Amino acid sequence: MTVTRDALQKDAALVVDVCMSVEKDDVVTIICDDEHRQQAAVIADVVVDRGGWPVVMNNETQVRRGRADVHFPMAPPRNLHQAMVSSDEVIIVANLEWANRFAHVDAVKETCFGANAKIASVEPGMGSWGITEEDLHRAIARAKKAMAVLDGKRHVRVTTPAGTDFTVSIEGRPSLEVTPIKRRGQMMGPLPLWAEVAFAAVEDFTHGVAMVDGVMLGIGLEGQVEEPIKWTLEGGRCVSIEGGDEADRLRTAISGVENADVVGEFAFGVSDKAPFGTPSEKGRVGTVHLALGDNHNAYPGGQNVSALHLDGVFLEATMQIVDDGTYILRDGQWML
Repeated sequence: MTVTRDALQKDAALVVDVCMSVEKDDVVTIICDDEHRQQAAVIADVVVDRGGWPVVMNNETQVRRGRADVHFPMAPPRNLHQAMVSSDEVIIVANLEWANRFAHVDAVKETCFGANAKIASVEPGMGSWGITEEDLHRAIARAKKAMAVLDGKRHVRVTTPAGTDFTVSIEGRPSLEVTPIKRRGQMMGPLPLWAEVAFAAVEDFTHGVAMVDGVMLGIGLEGQVEEPIKWTLEGGRCVSIEGGDEADRLRTAISGVENADVVGEFAFGVSDKAPFGTPSEKGRVGTVHLALGDNHNAYPGGQNVSALHLDGVFLEATMQIVDDGTYILRDGQWML
């Protein structure tokens, strides 16, 4: 599909004006890889038109090596780290699977919470998104409603047709809104299609079975798994990983990495625009995901420190608050 310059500029304006609300004299760092240089250049042009000061930093080498080897360091080099924390906005236009893992490095935490900046990754398909500002606000409203319902609750149970049946504790853990209109100090997330609500799972509680039948990050997949990956969860840890070749790759990815078997994140999508079959499906209504590994950088109250953070998605989920029986999802349908 050929995307016109006008279409790219229209979607770039949505990113700059609506999602990131770049203002005159803002310093903007745009991180890209080789594949996304054109999109980064268009975003930079829009920032200049708004009176901002963009600098495009091509991080191709780290992105390429990080995609090839999940153990390759995700932390940015010192020059990029300093650019991030010195910016008003950081816009990442690079491979989305890599950007999702990059969200859990110290530099992102320092940018969001220390420098009080805005940071986000841009999803694929710029110039053909077909999304409106009203769509963004609808997803945000859904997130806020779910956050209100979950406030003060302790336990959530998730089941799926594929065989998922686990219970997670969010007791004492504030919710994290990861939505596409960014505020200063808000956690990094993709935009504009994606939106989710996330929690630092209580590290010693999650138990049951989780059957990953959607995307599984960190093992080199372009889309969803070909065969479900079965996680057996006990006392907050993934004690076994079963399935086919993709399960083998996940076991290899976390093997020997400290605390990479801990269930660190519990989250669910609230957008009806995020596409299935890509990392963006983590933000799609009807999906729930858990992540193995780190939760101390991004999630309020998180205590697990690990070099990895790898998400697995569960499709057509039913999600019920154990405390009061309220359904947030039933068979993949939004219930609030």
